[in-house]
Amino acid sequence: MELTTHYLNRIEKINPLVGAFAAVAPEAALHAAEIAERSVLDGSDLSPLHGVCTAIKDLNFTAGMPAAFGSAAIPHFVPEVDDNVTSLARAAGMVILGKTTTAEFGAACYTETAVAPPARTPWDTTKSAGGSSGGAGAAVAAGLVSLAQGSDSAGSIRIPASACGLVGLKPSRGRVSAGPFSGEIIGLFTNGVLARTALDTATMLDALAVPMPGDPFALPAPGTGFAEQTATLSRPLRVARFARPVKEGVAVAPECVEAWEVASATLQSLGHRVEDVDCPFPPEVEAVFRTLFSVSVATVPLDPAQEQLLQPLTRWLRGQGETVSATQLTRTIATAQQMARRAVAAFADHDVVLSPTLALPPVPLGFFRNDEHPDVELDGQAAFNPFAPLYNLTGQPAVTVPVHWSEEGLPIGVMLAGRAREEGTLLGLVHQLEQELKWPSRHPPIW
Repeated sequence: MELTTHYLNRIEKINPLVGAFAAVAPEAALHAAEIAERSVLDGSDLSPLHGVCTAIKDLNFTAGMPAAFGSAAIPHFVPEVDDNVTSLARAAGMVILGKTTTAEFGAACYTETAVAPPARTPWDTTKSAGGSSGGAGAAVAAGLVSLAQGSDSAGSIRIPASACGLVGLKPSRGRVSAGPFSGEIIGLFTNGVLARTALDTATMLDALAVPMPGDPFALPAPGTGFAEQTATLSRPLRVARFARPVKEGVAVAPECVEAWEVASATLQSLGHRVEDVDCPFPPEVEAVFRTLFSVSVATVPLDPAQEQLLQPLTRWLRGQGETVSATQLTRTIATAQQMARRAVAAFADHDVVLSPTLALPPVPLGFFRNDEHPDVELDGQAAFNPFAPLYNLTGQPAVTVPVHWSEEGLPIGVMLAGRAREEGTLLGLVHQLEQELKWPSRHPPIW
């Protein structure tokens, strides 16, 4: 009870400064905490996350809590049932404090909507926390929850984790259920974790990585838990690295390159073999991804009468997606799979691939917004986020880690991608970096 009360008090004080929560549920949280406390006193067999406070992204159903999906077009909807990730978090004994802010329909790399305050990085509240899981990133980085669920179709976990100085894991395709309500035929979307440490990330992944009936991409549970794998990695790894975006003309900021070099040098000092490679994706991958992403946004069910309430970018993306025929979509998926196969094969001799997470440090609020020209806005977002979507296409696990801070005190992440189904190896490497670089000891001024 005391821990839950502590976090609720922090939310009341700090959330207005960072825009982490779209809705807070103190009565439900205190009731769950009371039940959790009773289980401890009863001597029940408890999970490592029992009583730990968390939050669920406002794209996921959480029974009894509002679900606006970051949109004025879906008002006053309170689901009576949970998404699988929510029910699994409850089953692990976690206490859900509320719903974190999201970009509308998860369609932007920032979190600035008409229904909630903008999500700000606690390291500088004039800057964006990223998106679309911006509220989750702000909540963990500001100490409003211990760790949080997020979701990722194009970097939506890794972008805010980088902007907020956190570990952010997009698991392998099929590792964590998107059901039972999300229809995911394209394979870009997955639920994942934002946390401060590798072991916290792995522990929550252990709770969420439960195969659920009917999931189209379900992976079997690992024989050894991810937390155990994370703590026991000992073998040297072969690491490929690249920092040049696929699209010509996209520049990576010096601070992001410096973070990439810091990570490379640290990995080498730990005994891993780091090798320069060329990015194996062709320039055409961006157009392929845009088609798939716009169709994904267009498939969110919505009363046509409410379309005019959408933000311009969301409405434009849905319009683009609705022009794609079934035949064109099928061909695009096939092309994406071919590109993914070639890329995965190119990295077959490497355990991990290292790149910058983003091309820029955290950006000011409103940096991307261009309501009159959403196509231009999307170009800007793609230049900011040129690396993360590649691993939504391949389905590989990918994680961002906060290895560097700019002269202005802003966190800069790098991204590590692993082989499919090998989250344990990936998080074991993150754990080693964490022991060397000690980012959990750093806190934003707002802490």
